[in-house]
Amino acid sequence: MSPEKEFLYGSATGIGSMPHQEISAALQLIKENLLCGPHWPQLPRLGGEEGFARQYLAPLIKLKIMGLKKGEALFFYDMEEDWPEREQAFYELYLEAQEGAENEERVIELFAFPRNGARGFYSFLEEDWSSQIVKPLFIKGQVSGPLSLGLQVTSGDGKASFYHNNLRDILVKSLALQARFQIRALKKFSLPVVIFLDEPALLSFGQSAYASLSAEDISASLEEIILAIREEGGIAGVHCCSGVDWSVLFNLPFDIVNFDAYAYFDSLLVYAEEADSFLKRGGVLAWGLVPTSGTAVESEEIATLQEKFFHGIERLSKRGVAAELLRKQYMITPSCGTATLSEAQAEKVYRLTSGLRNALEKQKPFG
Repeated sequence: MSPEKEFLYGSATGIGSMPHQEISAALQLIKENLLCGPHWPQLPRLGGEEGFARQYLAPLIKLKIMGLKKGEALFFYDMEEDWPEREQAFYELYLEAQEGAENEERVIELFAFPRNGARGFYSFLEEDWSSQIVKPLFIKGQVSGPLSLGLQVTSGDGKASFYHNNLRDILVKSLALQARFQIRALKKFSLPVVIFLDEPALLSFGQSAYASLSAEDISASLEEIILAIREEGGIAGVHCCSGVDWSVLFNLPFDIVNFDAYAYFDSLLVYAEEADSFLKRGGVLAWGLVPTSGTAVESEEIATLQEKFFHGIERLSKRGVAAELLRKQYMITPSCGTATLSEAQAEKVYRLTSGLRNALEKQKPFG
């Protein structure tokens, strides 16, 4: 990581989803607690269009590459007789974006969120974040990961689309265009833009039920989107909210790796060597220390989470991870999104995230 990205060290942000149905209330909570790194709020309780998959795949539905079954299940039209023509039309559109700035802008706009599918995003854009009392260090957006969508969205024969090379490629290229759209839109605030890839399904890799998943396919899919983020001048992060094979992520050119440090901290210990290499390359370890399960969030306070942070550094350093880098190159986040919580619980999650960040800054753990 280059020196100009050191502003990420010791910062805080949110994951994305929130339980609110009043957009103004969600934005106010972000303003009050995460002004150093505000994120646009995903609001799935506003309707199915705002869900984890549909929010990002609406352009493919509009282009008739995908359809929506009863019960909100998304599928590719690859079993239709005219599929070759539909597929060709998608790639012609994608290639058109490589033919000059004007064409590129037009194609990327086609992959923008529909207005009724990302109301939190468009309301976020209407705020004047760059003139807040405390100027943000960066602005954060998020994109669903290709593996998580590829295991959820099926091919026409009912199999997970990630296993089909051509369908996986369409998903990846669509998500890359979506990331480009977000970065261009969020640059209006003249602040650095961070994009997290939300990839909870990485947990499936290595499990017997998903034996045919390959690290090469997962890595290649993620890397293509990382490169698109980088080409737009964005900062690439990844979020996983369970214990996964962290080597897959540490070996990719991510700037930020976000892990659930509350419930799945031990999963990271196995990959201490890879974590150390990631930090030595300038990467940022984003600690999801604030729990997002209702029971846990009710019982935690800033002091107890602060203790977990320093204990975690001690345990990782005993495994060979450079303690001085752990104390310096970190961010604080909730362990996951807050959409499943009550609004009151979400408010506590955000207060704890902000409070923990401030407490650590006062103690100067990054020296």
